Amino acid sequence: MQKSPLSDEKLLQQVAAGDANALAQLAARYQDIALSLAFRNTQNWTDAEDIAQEAFIRIFKSAHSYKGLSGFKTWLYRIVVNLCTDHHRRTKSNVSLEAINADFAAQADPDTLQAAETAQIVQKAVNELPERQKIVLILHRYEDLTHAQISEATGWTQSAVESLLVRAYGNLRVKLENFKKSIE
Repeated sequence: MQKSPLSDEKLLQQVAAGDANALAQLAARYQDIALSLAFRNTQNWTDAEDIAQEAFIRIFKSAHSYKGLSGFKTWLYRIVVNLCTDHHRRTKSNVSLEAINADFAAQADPDTLQAAETAQIVQKAVNELPERQKIVLILHRYEDLTHAQISEATGWTQSAVESLLVRAYGNLRVKLENFKKSIE
């Protein structure tokens, strides 16, 4: 009979007691989520990997202070968002988008190339948003969090999250319309 996996909270209690194996189990469950969120914010795999790793180090160091007021996943989102914000403050530069791989471009059909170009244009427009708008948009659109979950993850009020989302989508719409006009 297979043993049922421990809950995130139980693993976190073990992490608080110094159990590195419990941390490894949490990292195995949530590494991809942390990495994806960090990459969407930084557009750089190396930075995203560093941020995801730092998030789990912070979890290990502060597991004893986890109050359980929100789920572990929400707590992880908050840590990663804060690390991304710190990263942007330190670098204070626009992160350039990665170029499409030449081999991919050579083998891809026109529809695939157009989809990749469109995705690149949208990502560039997202990267140009103000930091808080970018964070809520990524959490809403790509991580599929509700307004309440975003509020928990960021520590911002739900009305602030809703306002930021309205402005983010509005700004994104304007940026994409301006781009469309520039190529016509």
